[in-house]
Amino acid sequence: MSFSGTYVEAVRQALHDAMEADARVCCLGEDIGGYGGAFRATEGLLERFGADRVIDTPIAEQAIAGSAIGLALMGQRPVAEFQFMDFALLAGDLMVNFAAKAHWRWGASVPAVFRGPSGGGNGGGPFHSQNPEGHFLGSPGLKVVAPGTVRDAYALLRAAIEDPDPVMVFEHKRLYRRLKDQWDEAPTARLGEAALRKDGASACIVTYGAAQHLALEAVADLDVAVLDLRTLWPLDDEAIAHLAQRTHRVLVLTEAPRTYGPGAELAARIGETCFPWLDAPVLRLGAADTPTPASPTLETAALASVDAIRAEVARLLAW
Repeated sequence: MSFSGTYVEAVRQALHDAMEADARVCCLGEDIGGYGGAFRATEGLLERFGADRVIDTPIAEQAIAGSAIGLALMGQRPVAEFQFMDFALLAGDLMVNFAAKAHWRWGASVPAVFRGPSGGGNGGGPFHSQNPEGHFLGSPGLKVVAPGTVRDAYALLRAAIEDPDPVMVFEHKRLYRRLKDQWDEAPTARLGEAALRKDGASACIVTYGAAQHLALEAVADLDVAVLDLRTLWPLDDEAIAHLAQRTHRVLVLTEAPRTYGPGAELAARIGETCFPWLDAPVLRLGAADTPTPASPTLETAALASVDAIRAEVARLLAW
């Protein structure tokens, strides 16, 4: 299968190919049918697969998640779209307290995917630019992925659809039309495996999603490695530890808030498990502990930047 397109087109291709390959796969969400989704991730799927498999829903995230979980329990493989992942919190009770615990409670598989756009950089303001993945991490039974490349947008979504457990897929909206790639053979990925995006020996940056592109730009001329986690839960502890042991200095970079965010757990985890090999404290850089501003100037100031990353790397290397 040849492909040439953007990140959001890779998402669409993944949905199309999964639905072609397995009649149990269906999609549901707000405006995903005739409108093609708020970001056009489902454009054309209604015409190809019909209204029984591409289902428009009310503006009710609890209903979307509950319907997806019910479909999964009945043997289907639903992919639920939240128009913005900010509002996944409305469905958090069903995903965390029901879907994620079903297998533990009575052995039931819930192969449901909950996907949608997250992240800032577009001036969307405090209700449409959040990185809420931290609210769901560490929930037993719930897997969380954050594709940061076009290939991963396709491969991780296909892997999530095929997984027997509920999976949340955070797609950074700033990447939707900024990244392009092509392939002749469909890429594959396994949940729980990180990817080394840049090698280096002096230090490493552990990151994911859109933040990895800032990291790659910031250390393009430095002997610093960049590790893309890809899956946030479960973590690829082996890849993280291997890089920390080899480089001896680690910076954790996220777009989520710094305090009590994913970066805090990652830094603590690395400091705890890799302490004998570290030559400096594990540093972490994240967004300011504020709602995401709507003003482009303030939003830029609130999020991690290339300059801020370079400054933290310099501080790490000077330790």
